[in-house]
Amino acid sequence: MSKNAVEDVNVTFEDQQKINKFARSTNRMTELKDEIEAKKKSLQNLEDASDDIMMLDDDTLLIPFQIGDVFISHTQEETQEMLENAKVLLKEEIKALEGRVSSIQGVLADLKIQLYAKFGNNINLEADDS
Repeated sequence: MSKNAVEDVNVTFEDQQKINKFARSTNRMTELKDEIEAKKKSLQNLEDASDDIMMLDDDTLLIPFQIGDVFISHTQEETQEMLENAKVLLKEEIKALEGRVSSIQGVLADLKIQLYAKFGNNINLEADDS
């Protein structure tokens, strides 16, 4: 046998549990990042709408604002206030999701250390960027 041959390492039940937890955590983190991107896009849309409303000359116009599946007309000031509230809520949601991603990254880092310590080059835990 050559010295470059892959080592035969026993995979215990506990090791398999760690590998599975790593995979689930990686998938969850990807889902959360996608959700963050979607919320950031919604936030940008709200900011654009807010900017457009500020540029209106006529303060007497009623502006439709979507609540669920229904559009309700409000004054410019009321609509602006509703947009600001929606932006604050979205920012809080984004911050909470980013906190969850951060905690998952900590778990992943810990699992990587443990799994690489046991399996060395016999395991690949790096994300596939394809």
